[in-house]
Amino acid sequence: MKKNLSLAIFKHRDFRFFIVARFFMVLAINIQATIVGWQVYELTGSVLDLGLVGLFEAIPSIIVALYAGHLADLRDRRNIIIVCLFFLLVCSLTLFAFTGPLSFLLETYKAYPIFLVILISGIARGFISPAIFSFVTQLVPREHYPHSAAWMGTSFQAGAVIGPALGGIVYGSLGMQAAYALDSFCIGLPFLLFFWIGKRSLPERKEKEALKDSLLVGLRFVLKNEIMLGAMALDMFAVLFGGAVALLPVYAKDILFVGSEGLGYLRAAPSLGALLMAYYLTYKPPLEKSGRVLLGCVFGFGVCMLVFGLSHSFIVSLMALFLSGVFDSVSVVVRSTIMQTMTPEEMRGRVSAINKVFIGSSNEIGAFESGVSAKFLGPVGSVVFGGIMTILVVCFTFRLSPKLKELELKNWV
Repeated sequence: MKKNLSLAIFKHRDFRFFIVARFFMVLAINIQATIVGWQVYELTGSVLDLGLVGLFEAIPSIIVALYAGHLADLRDRRNIIIVCLFFLLVCSLTLFAFTGPLSFLLETYKAYPIFLVILISGIARGFISPAIFSFVTQLVPREHYPHSAAWMGTSFQAGAVIGPALGGIVYGSLGMQAAYALDSFCIGLPFLLFFWIGKRSLPERKEKEALKDSLLVGLRFVLKNEIMLGAMALDMFAVLFGGAVALLPVYAKDILFVGSEGLGYLRAAPSLGALLMAYYLTYKPPLEKSGRVLLGCVFGFGVCMLVFGLSHSFIVSLMALFLSGVFDSVSVVVRSTIMQTMTPEEMRGRVSAINKVFIGSSNEIGAFESGVSAKFLGPVGSVVFGGIMTILVVCFTFRLSPKLKELELKNWV
C-alpha cells in the first residue's frame, strides 16, 4: 500500500517533468561547484578563496530572498523559474568561455571573474528557490505532500551524487572545458523542460499588501510557529557549522592525496547516502516521532563531521560523509514536510524565502565560515570545531523547543 501511494504521485504528468528538470538542475549545480572549487584552489592555492566562492553566492541570495518570496506569491511561479534558469544558463556558458576565448581574464585577474559569475548565479538561485518550493505543491494534491518532499529529496540527492563524481571524472579525464560544457548542457535541459509544464493560477490574496507588510506577514507567521522556527534554526546552525564540503578540495589534495577524481567521490559520498535514504523515505516518510527523529539525525550528522575531520583514511572519510548524508536526508524531508503541511498556499513563496535565508544561504555562509576557521585553525581544526558546534546546537534545541521535540507529522498530513 505504501509503495503504491509513493508511486501514485507520478500519475501527475507535470510532476514527472518537474522532477526530471529538478534532477538536471541539481546535477548542473554540483558539477559546477566541483569544477569551480578545484579551479579556484588551483588558481590561488588559498583556503580562504574557497570560502569566498560560497560567500559570493550567499550574499546576493540573502539580499533578494525575501523579495523573491513575495514575488512567488504574486506572479506565475513557472515563469519565474524559467527566467532564473535562463540566467543560470548564461552563467554556465560564461564559465565555459573562461576556458577558451575569455581565458585571459583569469590570467589577469585570477579568481575574481569567477567570483563575479558566482555572484550573478547567486541572485538567480535566490529567486528560483521560493518559486520551486511553491510551485511543486501546485502540482500534486495535499495527501501526496510527504511523498513529494521525499521525491524532491531523492531527485536532489541523485543529482548531488552523480554531479560531483561526474564533474570530477570529466574534469580529470577530458579537461575543464569539457566539464563546463557538460554543466551548460545540464542546466539548459531543465530550461527547456519547464516550457512543457502547464501554468498554475495563484490563490487570490485577501487584500493587497505593500511589499513591507507582505514580507512582515510571512516573517511573523514563521516566528509564531515554534515547530517551523525550531526546524529551520536547527538546520541552519547545523549546516552553518557542520559543513565540510567547502574544504573538500584541501582534503583531497593535501590530506587524503586523492586528486580531482577523489574530490568528486568525496563530494558524492554524502549525497549517495542521502539519495538512498531519501528513496527509502518515499515509501516510509518519517511521520511518527518526527521531532525526535529530526533531532537525532542532526546529532548524528555532527558526529559524522567529527569523524571526517579527524580521519586520514580515504575509506573512513568516505564512510563518514556517506553517513552524514543519510542523517541529513531525514532532516531535510522532515523540515520540507513541516513547511508544506503547515504553510497556507498564499504564503508559500514568502515562507520558502525565509527558509532560504535560514538554510539555503547557510550552505554558502557555512562554506565561508569553514574557509575562515581553516585559515586560523587549519582544515582539520575547522571541521572538528564545526562538528562540536552542531552537536551543541542539537542539545540547545532539545531543551528550548518542546513542541518540535514532540512533533508527530502524522497528525498534520
